[in-house]
Amino acid sequence: MRGVLIGVVGAVAVLGVAAAVAVPEAKEWYDGRHEQTSSYATGKDAKEERESVPRWLPDDASSVEYAMRTTGGERILKATLHDGRLPAQCEALGGSAPDPEISASWFPSGTASSAKGRCGSYYVALEDHTLYAWQTNDDWVDENRRSGQ
Repeated sequence: MRGVLIGVVGAVAVLGVAAAVAVPEAKEWYDGRHEQTSSYATGKDAKEERESVPRWLPDDASSVEYAMRTTGGERILKATLHDGRLPAQCEALGGSAPDPEISASWFPSGTASSAKGRCGSYYVALEDHTLYAWQTNDDWVDENRRSGQ
């Protein structure tokens, strides 16, 4: 009887350790399974390859990094702009910007505090020649409503 009890306690301990390891791994997989990340040599390549890349991105932008969530409108983008200026279609930001809703190793945290403008439904920040842009799901939904009218 004592051997059975020790076996049951041992099995419960092993299952507890396995759950402590497996549950966070499963959560990370589940959270990230609807995210896609891509790299492109130029803005033109990015727009040709992926319809969801914003059309305002200059064709001659280089080193383009793009991440999106496939279950909504969350997007982030990083690109090098040769002239170091925001595209002409962009407007000054009238207020503060929300934080991006997805992340990537190449997109620095805290970027929202340095947002300078809006390009369509994207918030944008410019650091030297590097453009950082992000779109929230709510802004994506609003943009789709406006364009569908």
